[in-house]
Amino acid sequence: MGGKLIYESVNHKVYLFEELTPASAVQANQYLIIHRNEAILLDPGGHKVQSKLYSDICSIFRPKGIKYIFLSHQDPDVVAGINYWLMTTPAVAYISELWVRFLPHFGLDSKMEGRVKTIGDKGLRLILGGDCELQILPAHFLHSPGNFQLYDPVSKILFSGDLGASLGQDYFFVKDFDSHIRYIEKFHKRYMASNRAMRAWVQAIRHLEVDAIAPQHGALFMGKDLVDRFLQWAENLECGVDLISERDYILSS
Repeated sequence: MGGKLIYESVNHKVYLFEELTPASAVQANQYLIIHRNEAILLDPGGHKVQSKLYSDICSIFRPKGIKYIFLSHQDPDVVAGINYWLMTTPAVAYISELWVRFLPHFGLDSKMEGRVKTIGDKGLRLILGGDCELQILPAHFLHSPGNFQLYDPVSKILFSGDLGASLGQDYFFVKDFDSHIRYIEKFHKRYMASNRAMRAWVQAIRHLEVDAIAPQHGALFMGKDLVDRFLQWAENLECGVDLISERDYILSS
């Protein structure tokens, strides 16, 4: 029961929940940041996850203390259970202004719509527990055109959404970056928009003090060395439209 504690200080804890997704679905991570007496839930996921995640959270923190829900982008493995979380917590949810009107298609009740707030393209800051200033940072086209990440300045963890995601590995913390590349390369080449977007993101992230990158899928990059290796790799990766040719638009015989 409960999540994995991946950071702890006097007034601050970060939990990872990584084994709740059904075997037939894409594996997804959920995160809970607790500062003093308040919490933010990151990318809570869909209907198959919601009751198990709620139970696990109850074992470590009271749901009534969840102040915010952060939705990094519009995919169902991020947002499909949003109505459940607004019904079972007093939280206010944040999502890109591009995607807020899509949430009713995932079952968002009209009575709950007032508790969903939009994020403008430049991002915003949220205060948690009175004195923790979380940063919601733009990462557009990586992979969604309305895509955001969350930086926690206390733990120095960047919650990166689909950027940094891995599929198929049997571990949850990267140990050797070179051997990990085979689990991230195909996904990033297909889902990330372009090297131009990747380079712009890397340049922005290098202005932050990042000790760990925690993606929404797969293994986490814990420690500055692994963070730096991932940033170097991402900065030089050709992906998305960089790889498109005329042949990709011709129906095969």
